[in-house]
Amino acid sequence: MSALAAGRIDRKIFGTLFFCIFVTVTGVGIVVPLLPVYARDLGAGGFVIGLIFGSFSVSRTIFPPWFGRWSDRSGRKPLIVVGLLAYSVIAALFLSFSSVGGLIVIRFLQGIASAALMPVIQAYVGDITPAGREGTTQGSFNLALFLGLGFGPLMGGAIQDAWGLPAAFATMGILALSGGLMACVLLPPTASERIPRSPMPTPAWKHLLSDRGIIGLCMFRFGYTFGIGSIWGFLPILANVENALSGAATGSILMTGVLLSGITQVPAGMAADRFDKHRLIAGGAVMVCVSLAAIAWAHSYAGLVAVNAVFGIGGGTCMAAHMALAVRKGGHMNCMGSVMAILTVAHSAGMMAGALMAGLAMDLVSLRVVFPLGSLVMLMCTLIFFCSSSRRVQPTGGAN
Repeated sequence: MSALAAGRIDRKIFGTLFFCIFVTVTGVGIVVPLLPVYARDLGAGGFVIGLIFGSFSVSRTIFPPWFGRWSDRSGRKPLIVVGLLAYSVIAALFLSFSSVGGLIVIRFLQGIASAALMPVIQAYVGDITPAGREGTTQGSFNLALFLGLGFGPLMGGAIQDAWGLPAAFATMGILALSGGLMACVLLPPTASERIPRSPMPTPAWKHLLSDRGIIGLCMFRFGYTFGIGSIWGFLPILANVENALSGAATGSILMTGVLLSGITQVPAGMAADRFDKHRLIAGGAVMVCVSLAAIAWAHSYAGLVAVNAVFGIGGGTCMAAHMALAVRKGGHMNCMGSVMAILTVAHSAGMMAGALMAGLAMDLVSLRVVFPLGSLVMLMCTLIFFCSSSRRVQPTGGAN
């Protein structure tokens, strides 16, 4: 009997994928906070800096469906290995190019590499997830994402202070290269991957995009990352300009939410396997909506830490259950990579829309209206999710 059939996950494959996603996110986290200063030193203004960051989101929104469908048909390992090696090459390009236009192109290429990695790795984890343990597996795996998001910027600042910006770019490349080599050696050959196969053909994109369950999952992901885009883009401005907090204090506020979200994923994932996933999503969504709105009324360091802590716990609670539902949907429809790719598009679109609409709200109204706007969008997307979900409430057994 295979480990999957026996309800056990393959620890070697899971550990390899965990490491790959951790080094990828950590590497990006190391350099992204340093890019605005680097671009400014090259003569870039605010709009051009926005283009540098936006080019990553554009390519990460366009390409995931293509890579996800390719991995469903041809296997996961080749894209994972190539994507990680591409990240290491991109780090070298950061060291080679010293123009604003070059940074825009490099970030676009980095978005393509991310599009090849994120949905495919998540689909691979979904492939090896035993039935009934979707929440536990996804919650444990998502911990890698949030640990990377939390520690990457701290590492980047320390490396830059000690050895300079080129060392930060080099560290990103070394991390990605180590992940690529590990995936090449430890992941099984493509022919032996456990991609679920069925006599039924993979659904066409029009069927996937018209599926009510997928629409609901995408809208919820969009609403959640809309809020994240608002926080990451504009909370530092609120903290610095209106609360006169230092950069270190602002960084600690953001890190609090990220790390608590990652830590919460593990117990929330276990709970999602035992209890109704939709109720966990509802509870987490309420915490996210309330904490987002409350940022507008936080006038101290302690207040901002508190509301970001609630946001992190709420996000960890709802996203573990959300990903468990996504894995079930992908397995049921025989297209795990395609489903994860669609969710990656929703994720990137939410981040872009959150930052852009929040910027407009700040220019047209005020900075503090940014966060209630994010709360309202999250609430609307949550309602759409529940309206799109056809479910039978079963309190135990993780059936929902």
